[in-house]
Amino acid sequence: MNYVSTRGEAPVLAFDDALLAGLARDGGLYVPERWPRFTEDEIAGLAGLGYAELATRVMAPFVGDAIARDDFARIAGDAYAGFAHPDVAPLRQIGENEWLLELFHGPTLAFKDFALQLVGRLFDHVLDRRGGRVTIVGATSGDTGSAAIEGCRDRANLDIFVLHPKGRISEVQRRQMTTVRSGNVHNIAIDGTFDDCQALVKAMFADARFRDEMALAAFNSINWARVAAQTVYYFAAALALGAPGRAVAFSVPTGNFGDVYAGYAAHRMGLPVSRLVIATNRNDILARFLANGRYELAEVVATLSPSMDIQVASNFERLLFELYDRDGASVRRLMERLRAKGGFAIDAERLAAARALFAAHRLDDAETQAEIARIHRDSGVVVDPHTAIGVAAARACRDDPRTPTVALATAHPAKFPQAVERAAGVRPELPERLADLFERPEHCEDLPNDLDAVQTFIREHAIIRGYSKG
Repeated sequence: MNYVSTRGEAPVLAFDDALLAGLARDGGLYVPERWPRFTEDEIAGLAGLGYAELATRVMAPFVGDAIARDDFARIAGDAYAGFAHPDVAPLRQIGENEWLLELFHGPTLAFKDFALQLVGRLFDHVLDRRGGRVTIVGATSGDTGSAAIEGCRDRANLDIFVLHPKGRISEVQRRQMTTVRSGNVHNIAIDGTFDDCQALVKAMFADARFRDEMALAAFNSINWARVAAQTVYYFAAALALGAPGRAVAFSVPTGNFGDVYAGYAAHRMGLPVSRLVIATNRNDILARFLANGRYELAEVVATLSPSMDIQVASNFERLLFELYDRDGASVRRLMERLRAKGGFAIDAERLAAARALFAAHRLDDAETQAEIARIHRDSGVVVDPHTAIGVAAARACRDDPRTPTVALATAHPAKFPQAVERAAGVRPELPERLADLFERPEHCEDLPNDLDAVQTFIREHAIIRGYSKG
């Protein structure tokens, strides 16, 4: 399996090279050259597998021969061995044909662990084979950073630098990053929004000299390996609910479009997905796009669901690539218009194609708190703000009550204790392994929203030994 850029001007890469590259050199995102497709019989044959074996089988077409099958199976087994629930991604019923897919049983209590526990090990494996070292840089709106750090800490072949928007993530999210004592981990608090952090990361990758000098690699959902890993839990949930014999709908709290795009990828692979609901807060660029076909930037608003406080949804470019029949030149023009004009519009035919699978629903903070309270009152289940938005959106966009609808529970409620307690009257406790989190010393560098300042800090703290292709 080879990978091509959404903007059509970057080299075609194999899986291991795409893993290390992250962002394509033309500024685009890597996607599979073609979509692998499972038959109904092949999907049925996946039923009953343990999660690690399911990941090995589902991701095999994406990996190809870049990593030996036995090595990949071992890496997947190691990645998911530390999850706290025996099912890794268990389903919990909360209503008639309404389910939660609990994705918070990993080491950092968020869905990002599913990809990043695997991706950190894949980086190490490939770099060991090549005798190289990389500098990983990325931006986080809350959960990605801690999951990436946990997946990459103390690994011999990489340094990791995580940018987060200062004062715009929860205290638990921040401390899960800044209390890690590992020599290869560096936290940077940026005076700005997540979109500012993301723009800095993209600017560093666009700076060819800096990118090559520092052997940059990416862990954000711009890295295809993360998307591929996240397709697995869509398969796990759908299989548990009767696929391929019945279709399943999913509602996904999303800001950067990565998690819901993984559902789209699963759909393209043959999984019977009837609907993908984009659940969003007041930062609703994706909901507005589905409503009117215009993708227009707006000011980022701080909310109770900070992981979705995003206006530039990077992975949306991957969907545009499909809507424009995989024409990189068209996508490149749209991205140039977004940068120059702050937005663009698509035609009615392409909007109808998007609406055929996707729906969207937004909640403000008051509605989010009301939904947390309702879920607790009706089912006894305590959920975090992001998950509450996913559940509400699932109900709002449900078109057939006979179809199982799965809302992705993307974070443990204890990551947002104040918001949950105000809404439900219950203060969720951290698991025992994190009980002393508020007592641990923090380590973080405060930097301005300035590319030179960030690049200087990285140059001063990274150990460089670039990888080679081979």
